Amino acid sequence: MKIVVIGGTGLIGSPLVNMLQQRGHEALAASPSKGVNAVTGEGLAAALAGADVVVDVANSPSFDDEPVMNFFEASTRNLLAAEAAAGVKNHVALSVVGTERLPSSGYFRAKMKQETLIKAGPIPYTIVRATQFFEFVASISYSGGNGPVVHLPTALMQPIAAGDVSTALAEIAVQPPVNGMVEIGGPEKFKMFEIVRRALEASGDGREVVGDPNATYFGAPLDDKSLVADDGSLLGPTRYEEWLSRGAAAK
Repeated sequence: MKIVVIGGTGLIGSPLVNMLQQRGHEALAASPSKGVNAVTGEGLAAALAGADVVVDVANSPSFDDEPVMNFFEASTRNLLAAEAAAGVKNHVALSVVGTERLPSSGYFRAKMKQETLIKAGPIPYTIVRATQFFEFVASISYSGGNGPVVHLPTALMQPIAAGDVSTALAEIAVQPPVNGMVEIGGPEKFKMFEIVRRALEASGDGREVVGDPNATYFGAPLDDKSLVADDGSLLGPTRYEEWLSRGAAAK
């Protein structure tokens, strides 16, 4: 099976390509550094020739409202058109748990646009919604300010190891499309301020982290369901303390 991974040189895509190749598939890493740019359309036709499945794990280089919307809208439209021309039979896209719950977030609005285009498009699909990655927990601290004291929401989140997301995608990519959503989250739930505090401690960051019920997540208000996977969702096996023990947060 030929599987093209858009964003195949990144955090999720690189191990995904390796896993698929190890399982005997013809997996191609497609990214601007490889001459394939989904936003402009450059190299798409050649990369998708003969492909059975496309897995889109690419992310916008900017999270500002207009650029992130432009990124996901342009890349998704170009991918769906190129897939239709190439006869691709399955479009798998990585999205975010809670997309429809945070309309005040420009990033989440852009992901919702991506999902809407896929649902309305001509290609059978599976949209995989994942919770926030362990690898990005420390960076959430900057949504609480740049000073010595960081104010973060007390709402729950259910983060997952990026490696567990890649593993799940490797399984989903070779299954028939469900023409719907699959959600995946971590095995544990944490209050946001508590897990960010733990991440900063592990990385040697001395800033104080304070729980604030009125604090926002990059400008978006949260409740305990905003960033938590639905009941019955797939769960990654890696626990946060296990991940920290590997020194992953310090990296």
